[in-house]
Amino acid sequence: MRRIFIWGALVLAASVAQASEDIADQYPQSELYSKPVEVIPYVFSAIGATAPPGYDNSGHNNNLSFVVTGDGVVVVNGGASARLAKALHDEIKAVTDQPVKLVISENGQGHAILGNSYWADQGVDILMQTEAAHEVKENGDFILQGMQRYNRDKAEGTRIVAPTITFEDRYDLTMGDVTFEILHLGPAHGPGDTQVWIPKWSMMIAGDIAFHERMPPIFQDTCTSCWIATWEDKLEPIAPTYLIPGHGHPTNLAQVRRYTHDYLVDLREKIGAHIDDGGDLAGAYYVDQSRWAHLDTFEELATKNAGRVFEEMEWE
Repeated sequence: MRRIFIWGALVLAASVAQASEDIADQYPQSELYSKPVEVIPYVFSAIGATAPPGYDNSGHNNNLSFVVTGDGVVVVNGGASARLAKALHDEIKAVTDQPVKLVISENGQGHAILGNSYWADQGVDILMQTEAAHEVKENGDFILQGMQRYNRDKAEGTRIVAPTITFEDRYDLTMGDVTFEILHLGPAHGPGDTQVWIPKWSMMIAGDIAFHERMPPIFQDTCTSCWIATWEDKLEPIAPTYLIPGHGHPTNLAQVRRYTHDYLVDLREKIGAHIDDGGDLAGAYYVDQSRWAHLDTFEELATKNAGRVFEEMEWE
């Protein structure tokens, strides 16, 4: 195995570097938004932009992670395009001679699944939770067209591919001397949310159940009460020491609890009080979310989130 990173320097770099939606590209010589860092020994992540996907960041606005096991590499997230996946593979080859043996999609969104076409062409198995696989089957062409619009020439070679392996609630894998528990803890951010738990290192690659540097987006079909319940009943008991969220720098459970669980609880309390006071949807958009205004994508998401939570709660 060839190692190119120094652990202490990476800790310092990770503590200094801050995600910002105002930075167009941190790694201009690559399709990747940023160069992979070694979060803990053998676990690497290329941290994506906290801004929405666009041409400047090549759609790399989520975290693309990989684990070097001693008997192969496990990748978490295929990336937003075939070209982006290849750029990640180039970085993996600079770290180790071990082959990539499995790609895990954290959900069915474009930045998790569109690069799977590259990995499929390398003969790599693709693992996906069944709800995420259904999302790809039903909406894959629409997801691909959206990426093609913003990524233009960078979309070249990307196509929709189906996973080769699916699972419902849990998929256990041992590769080399590393045991992975690939989990669907329950309803959260979107269909098929997947968490990769590595017990021996107390490391979780959490995916989009967890946010901390950008505001969590609430989709039309997101159940925020379910997300909170999944968090409290399933995620908290695992209590990972190290955590790579779906977006933003690696951190710990307390930090993502603060900016995901606590945000959802706060927004539901504000909307609940608004409903109790006889408020309507138009007024719901303006409930006070100033506590969270420093988060990236606040301007894009705060009012949308409030409206969607109102629509959810008015029928509860």
